Amino acid sequence: MFDQIKKVLIGIFFGIATIYVWGSNIPTSNQVGAMSLPTEIAPIQAPFAMPQLVRPTFPDRTLNIAKKGAKLGKSSTNIIQKAIDDLSRKGGGTVIIPPGKWQTGRIILKSNINLHLEKGAELHFSGEIKDYLPVVLTRNEGVELYSLGALIYANQADNIALTGEGKLFGPSKECEIYRLQMRDKVIEEFINNGHSVEERVYDGKDNKPVFLPMFFSPIYCTNVLVEGVTFEETIFWNVVPVYCDRVIIRGITVNSVGTPRGDGIDIDSSRNVLIEYSTLDCGDDCFTIKSGRGDDGIRVNKPSENIVIRYCLAKRGPGGVTCGSETAGMIRNLYVHDCVFENTHNGFYFKTRRSRAGGGENLYFERIRLVSPSVVFRWDMLGSTRYVGDLAKRLPALPIGPLTPVYHHISIKDVIVENCQRLIDATGIPESPLSEVSINGLNAKCKDLIRIQDVDGLVIVNSSIQTEDAKVSVVDGRNIMLINVKLDIPGGTLQAEYSGELSRPIMYNR
Repeated sequence: MFDQIKKVLIGIFFGIATIYVWGSNIPTSNQVGAMSLPTEIAPIQAPFAMPQLVRPTFPDRTLNIAKKGAKLGKSSTNIIQKAIDDLSRKGGGTVIIPPGKWQTGRIILKSNINLHLEKGAELHFSGEIKDYLPVVLTRNEGVELYSLGALIYANQADNIALTGEGKLFGPSKECEIYRLQMRDKVIEEFINNGHSVEERVYDGKDNKPVFLPMFFSPIYCTNVLVEGVTFEETIFWNVVPVYCDRVIIRGITVNSVGTPRGDGIDIDSSRNVLIEYSTLDCGDDCFTIKSGRGDDGIRVNKPSENIVIRYCLAKRGPGGVTCGSETAGMIRNLYVHDCVFENTHNGFYFKTRRSRAGGGENLYFERIRLVSPSVVFRWDMLGSTRYVGDLAKRLPALPIGPLTPVYHHISIKDVIVENCQRLIDATGIPESPLSEVSINGLNAKCKDLIRIQDVDGLVIVNSSIQTEDAKVSVVDGRNIMLINVKLDIPGGTLQAEYSGELSRPIMYNR
């Protein structure tokens, strides 16, 4: 009977006919990340249609900012920007930042330009609002507006790159921008959705708030490359392509520990993206996928889709790979494989809110190693009352509408967990339970096992789990199955606590 159930569930939920075997070639930390970057980009393989991405190429023209009059110790903004503008008008080329500590304000990339930082080069960005004016179109936490944009920005450019072995340094947290940032409110309370995007202007005049600039954020761009560089001392999110198509991010390093909103890489309503051999050590989520927030995200209606993350290292951060919480345009066709997450609070983190819409589907994870996470698999579709008020209260179930999110069709295979606090912490919502989750080939050692709330369809197969606590909590959870799972637990038996009218016993077959 269990064999029949296994085949039916996997066939219906995930469209595959094979049960995979755990433990095949799962990498270690010295095999992934920026230090392991190969020269060539290997062919992309994914469980969905995905184009073979190639690096953009540039005409054989170069401009060295030192030869154009840039001086160490003085602002080089105008010289860097003029070099970019001049080369772009001629058809493109490479602007070279030579070794040294160069001061600059906002840089705007143009079509067919490669901004290249040589080894030993450092770009140090100003913290003065005047150096990022006039305001530009941007998207901040899933909402469109006009503000400072990004330290390195581009809009509707094609064939752009940020490359080299140099480093980029964000402004000090003592700067004017950081002092005047919008804070203490969620963005929905700050921005009036009744105003047009053009009316949402935040330029810091008269000491009014601004929205923090991202580090590198192209918007509406195509054929984007970020390769080799290191991002240090950010004041906000680091690498954030918005509404972009055909993006390659490879061999980068991000150090943002100590920055509360210091996300590593955020893919925002972009498609056809490859992220590989990158090392992120972050104050917030590491590899993050977003697609807009609430009503404004529904208005824009652009998904993040066709994204491959491979051979990457997450060292610290709240989430190794995080989907959300801004998901209004949907996240679909994500494939993460051959990665290592060390000391991230959550390994796989899926979040959205009743007020934020969208969600995620067709999400695939394979051959991942996790070292000492607090929670390995975490879903949170409710959030907290601090940010969404009464919508964070589980009951009563709400009518399904345009803002109702969904997470389903998630396949996770071949995962090693080297010690964790809790294996699974899954919170759906009553009107839209988490569903169609398959975990196949898991080898884990944990203290606590499972806490489930509003989940309909979670299957663990072909796995080995060692836990210090046999207790399992299930609130309105059903179709939860452990098939061909070896459980090493105190007393040898699960101690499940069930509540809610919809809860059904966990089906367990050794």
